Amino acid sequence: MKKRYLVIALVALSLLSLFVGVSSISPIDLLDFKSEETEIFLISRIPRLIAIILAGAGMSIAGLIMQSLSRNKFVSPTTAGTLDATRLGILISMLVFTNATYFQKISFAFIFALAGTLLFMQILNRIKFKDAVFVPLVGLMFGNILASITTFFAYKSDIIQNISVWLQGDFSLILKGRYELLYISVPVLILAYIFANRFTVAGMGEDFAKNLGLSYNKVLNLGLVLVALISTTVVLTVGMIPFLGLIIPNIVSIFKGDHLEKTLPHTALLGVIFLLICDILGRVIIFPYEIPISMTVGVIGSAIFLFLLFRGKAYA
Repeated sequence: MKKRYLVIALVALSLLSLFVGVSSISPIDLLDFKSEETEIFLISRIPRLIAIILAGAGMSIAGLIMQSLSRNKFVSPTTAGTLDATRLGILISMLVFTNATYFQKISFAFIFALAGTLLFMQILNRIKFKDAVFVPLVGLMFGNILASITTFFAYKSDIIQNISVWLQGDFSLILKGRYELLYISVPVLILAYIFANRFTVAGMGEDFAKNLGLSYNKVLNLGLVLVALISTTVVLTVGMIPFLGLIIPNIVSIFKGDHLEKTLPHTALLGVIFLLICDILGRVIIFPYEIPISMTVGVIGSAIFLFLLFRGKAYA
């Protein structure tokens, strides 16, 4: 898995993504800067591509950090309840504030995402037998509990339709002015790369990390803050994208190993490529209609997840 091939694939798929959609746009149309096609290209197609790149890289790196810190290949924002906790935070902001502002939603979503992830890590520390398959199942059950609480209070408060918007990931509504929150992922990804070596050491265990003079708790908390920030920005902008942070780091580790500093660029690139493929498929399968990204990623990602589970059991 060479980086230059991933870059070539990313560029090719990005160009394809810019010219696939309900509105037919060709490069020649863009020569007229005042045409309707150019306006659609600038307001919709380019912001959508940027959102896919930032969300794909962000969620993949979030999964990579969680897998390293938890020392389990099947832990991710999907299987640790992080995304469900984020959605619960959005609901609480709606209940506390009648007309919750964007900042209030961001604040509550981040706090709940961080709290939910920390709680899962505490549950993980108390599990006696940390079987590779058992741990993500506990995370999925934890996430389902949070999702059930969210659904219950949403029905009770008659805002189930509002909260259901955050359940499905969808890039079709991404327009200029509605995706810029994802730029928070850029400094987060830079921090993840800077602290990659420390995350790798922390992933070897608390005692090992402390023997090397590393402040284990500080590194752990930093990693979880970065995961919560990425999850919050993606859910608030796009919606929930399942399995992305789970399968991409696993695929990369098969070819590149588990050292974060070496695998992080490959993980980000492959995550964007996978999300682009799923997004393009969702746009062409039932053209001119569109399948939400959460559905295409969910179907393909769950199949890959099952394969990785059986593979993990075979090589355990």
